[in-house]
Amino acid sequence: MATAFVHSSCNNVSGSNPQRRLLRESPAASTSTTRRRSRVNLASVARTLFSLINAGRVREAASLFESTEKPDTFLWNLMIRGYANAELYEEAVYVYRRMQDAGVWADHFTFPFVIKSFANSSSYDDGLRVHAKIIKVGLDSDLFICNSLVTMYSKFGLLSAAERVFYEMPERDDVSWNSLVDGYVSNGEGWRSLVCIKQMQEAFGMKLDWFAITSALAACSLELCLEQGKEIHCHVIRNGLEPDIKLQTALLDMYCKNGDMVYAERLFTSMSRRNVVTWNALIGGYVLNDEPLRAFASAIKMQDNYMIPDTITLVNLLPACAELRSMDHGKAIHTLAIRKGFLPHLILETALMDMYAKCGDLKPSELLFEKMTEKSLVSWNAMIAAYVQNGRNLEALQLFLHLQEGPLGPDVFTISSIIPACAELASLQQGKQIHSYVLRAGYGSDSVVLNSIVNMYARCGDLNISRQVFDRMRCRDLVSWNILIMGYAIHGHGKAALELFSAMKDTGLKPNQSTFTSVLAACSITGLSDEGWLHFDSMQQEYGMSPEIEHYGCMVDLLGRTGDLRAAIDFINKMPLVPTARIWGSLLTAGRNNRNIEVAEFAAEQILRLEHDNTGCYVLLSSMYADAGKWEDVDRVMSLMRQKGLNRTAARSLVEFDGKTCSFVNGDKSHAQSNKIHQVSSVLSRKIEEAACDPGAIFDPIDAVMKRANSPNRHSLRLAVIFRLISSTVGSPVLVKKNVRICNHCHHAVKLISGFSGREIIVGDTKIYHHFSNGTCSCGDYW
Repeated sequence: MATAFVHSSCNNVSGSNPQRRLLRESPAASTSTTRRRSRVNLASVARTLFSLINAGRVREAASLFESTEKPDTFLWNLMIRGYANAELYEEAVYVYRRMQDAGVWADHFTFPFVIKSFANSSSYDDGLRVHAKIIKVGLDSDLFICNSLVTMYSKFGLLSAAERVFYEMPERDDVSWNSLVDGYVSNGEGWRSLVCIKQMQEAFGMKLDWFAITSALAACSLELCLEQGKEIHCHVIRNGLEPDIKLQTALLDMYCKNGDMVYAERLFTSMSRRNVVTWNALIGGYVLNDEPLRAFASAIKMQDNYMIPDTITLVNLLPACAELRSMDHGKAIHTLAIRKGFLPHLILETALMDMYAKCGDLKPSELLFEKMTEKSLVSWNAMIAAYVQNGRNLEALQLFLHLQEGPLGPDVFTISSIIPACAELASLQQGKQIHSYVLRAGYGSDSVVLNSIVNMYARCGDLNISRQVFDRMRCRDLVSWNILIMGYAIHGHGKAALELFSAMKDTGLKPNQSTFTSVLAACSITGLSDEGWLHFDSMQQEYGMSPEIEHYGCMVDLLGRTGDLRAAIDFINKMPLVPTARIWGSLLTAGRNNRNIEVAEFAAEQILRLEHDNTGCYVLLSSMYADAGKWEDVDRVMSLMRQKGLNRTAARSLVEFDGKTCSFVNGDKSHAQSNKIHQVSSVLSRKIEEAACDPGAIFDPIDAVMKRANSPNRHSLRLAVIFRLISSTVGSPVLVKKNVRICNHCHHAVKLISGFSGREIIVGDTKIYHHFSNGTCSCGDYW
């Protein structure tokens, strides 16, 4: 009763009751009320914040969050999730760090979005630290957190770490499997992805959902597994999934990338609904399968169907412009990109650079590269490759060095692009430095890079190191063998090349068209006639291959070397392929080397009918007339060149000395040791007595003044050889690279100089390497 009385009295007293005021104003009551109000306020903020984030109004949500006093874990989580879902990963990471600084405890809802943000912002070290923290707080068994970790490690390229997290999970769901499958695909491990999908189905009885099917199709595209792709297509039809436009587009893309455009077109035609992505897949498929005209036709049909091209459409069409060498189409696409406001766009700008470079116009590529507000490593690689493709190897090397100084750093593709530039520059020193960089950077086991290095050393004149790199390779593919066989071929070691070919077959590798190009080149360069015909016939009889134009060219070279020019002409006439300038060029060389002016003139006529601006043809014909003393014909050929606006390439010979490349031109007097070089050249010329001994001079020249003006003892090759002889250690080999074919005079002279000096002299011209030793040459005086 007392209790009831008290309650009754309290209910009847007014607000002015002293006891009521005392209760209301006590510290305990005040704190409790404040907490209730705070909870109500935070709940209201949470509802508003949740609505703003779901509506994509992240900036407004951020303003509300900043105005909230002492936000709890839930609000911090909402803000981190909002930024992560909006792909503002740096901001999400920043909010997480502020949350830690504020002493707010992160929970199992926090970490999945934090991990996602670290993965997409490439914060490798932070990702490892957050994983360590997850283990420390005991959340390393949480399903959602583990799924996020699998994705994160896959994005970092650490598949072994992703697998470890996956297989240590106490439970897995569809997302777990799909995360690992997608990780394999995104890291180029298509086979492992397909194996994982099979395991997922058979061992665990899990059904493939849309995500797993699209990943499996991407794996089939990576590994060119058309049959597996068709099996997946059957699975899609059986389970009634095909009408989904995204899935149909993924199937279309798989067929295109596997080269089956018949199935791709059939699927495309059967689709009841198509979007821009679908059209882009078909256009990209035509380009990928070397059908650029059909790609453009599809782009026109796409617009006729009221589909507006996007950036991917233009990116897909630009390689078609490059393949057609159609600068006009490329410029039209560039104009459209500007008019539509698609630029700046990193991928599109890089594709434009590549297109201009492949069309032979580097100036727009350079301007695009210079003006790019953001340059990715792909952009740098595209520009370096553009320089190499257009023969501007020195600029490529300079750009590569500039890239090394920046934050990005070269990757495998950069290395594979720059190594050929060293080979073309004959810069053995630069090649060795890049080789050292490859080993330091951890690319020493990459077969693509090592293949480029094997090729580089062979092309730079050091066949010994080329073979050493090859022998140390853990995994040699067919390309590795083809490169080394060709390396031995261009250095005149035909028998060694054929021994390599036999060793390659013993490993179980089957030769391809490129292999036979290398083998037949080795036979033709070294005059192995019987072996050459044996391997040429085996292409068809043993391996069922139809010889291509390069193989026929090697056989014309071989017939020319034997001196049977009539048989060479008959062989050309009976070819199942239309003879190209390359074929007639082989006959022209044969005519010159066999001093048969009639055959040479006939071959030159065929070349100029196909390529009226073939400077090399005019130069070779002029050289042959000069050797024969037919100066009127020399004047006639030179006059024709002037009329057509053609200029012969200035002969240049390169040598490396003291870490630098020294360049010599005909009559060069710019070198610091020029006086000594010319004095030694004069002494050697008198000793050689080339006017009387040179087998190329079968007629006395009728214009002595012309001969003196272009005296062979002033040729760039002679000067470069002499410079290396007087500046290098006695007995060491001399290596010179020449940018044009070696002339008869210099070839004869260097043979004799090798005998006088007792030194091996290696000269690489545009076709082969000549190894001069003891007065003989590895080419057998036929090149």
